[in-house]
Amino acid sequence: MTSSAGPQEDGDRRNVSDAAGVVVLGACAAWSLISAATHDGRPEGVLLAILAVAAGYAAGRIGGALLPVAVPCAAALAGVGLTLTVPHLSPGPQLVTPLGHAGATAAVLTLATGAACCAAWSASAPLLRLALRLLAAGITVTAAVLGSTSGFVTCSAVLVCSLSAGHLRHRGVGIAGLALAAASVTGLIWAVAGNAVPGGLLTWLQGQLTGHRIQLWQDALHLARKNLALGVGPGRFGELSSTATGTLLSDGKPHSAPLQQAAEQGVVGVLLLAAAFCWMLFALWRTARPTPVALTAGAALTALAAIAAVGNALSFTTVSVGAGLLAGLATARPIVVESTQREDDVRTRGDQLAP
Repeated sequence: MTSSAGPQEDGDRRNVSDAAGVVVLGACAAWSLISAATHDGRPEGVLLAILAVAAGYAAGRIGGALLPVAVPCAAALAGVGLTLTVPHLSPGPQLVTPLGHAGATAAVLTLATGAACCAAWSASAPLLRLALRLLAAGITVTAAVLGSTSGFVTCSAVLVCSLSAGHLRHRGVGIAGLALAAASVTGLIWAVAGNAVPGGLLTWLQGQLTGHRIQLWQDALHLARKNLALGVGPGRFGELSSTATGTLLSDGKPHSAPLQQAAEQGVVGVLLLAAAFCWMLFALWRTARPTPVALTAGAALTALAAIAAVGNALSFTTVSVGAGLLAGLATARPIVVESTQREDDVRTRGDQLAP
């Protein structure tokens, strides 16, 4: 579990990634206020999401440093418990099942699977590691039992990526692959909204995603083109979308995080959302934690990005906190490991000074 780099280099890595996170999250908050002030928007939801990510990240760093195995295991169990006891995670009225709480359920279970796999890679005892991997597999089965097809797919993908991460020697390749996967999903969603996909593929996607969701995406892209720089203002999509206003029970969201950012905060908002995701991948690339832990967390966050690209998962505080928590757990440096390494260094120096 120790890093090959020295304590000073590890500290520099953490400082750089932490500073980048402060800048990115601060810029996201500032831009939401600027866009809201320009168009009389409501930035409270964006600010709450940013605060939730920051709080979860701080909690993950603390918990991962103190108890690198117990805390992610507890987080995984909490995610499953929350999904089972509070099935309706959506704060607003439900439209139909694909646009309801399914995205939030899939996101929470995916993050829980990632936390369980991170705990397994952090455990040293073989039996404990096997038990934690069985927990991750159990969460995947739970998603299938609950009828969350997307959750089952993403949880399975995280589990497979976690097992494969143990055979990857260079984490940079894996991080680059995760970034490419997230960019590909976002590009596909953008192409669907702009009717830039072949007719056969579009017909199949309409059957999977529902025509109502695609109409919301098209409205979001139309608003983004009309207000390219600043957007229409945070929280105003529901007022200006003809599809949303024509729906009897609407939550006022386009059910796609990139398209919502484009419509409500313009191109700068999209770039800041991408920067927030890239910051998490950058922090995982720079972390002193083992490569399997970093890539497992990266796979779970990438799966969350895919879910958020086709749903409103990021509109839920639980999901935002969970994303920050997982990133913090995977970038924390266990204090016990650091203390042991320092003791070994002191003993080595003492032996060298002894006559």
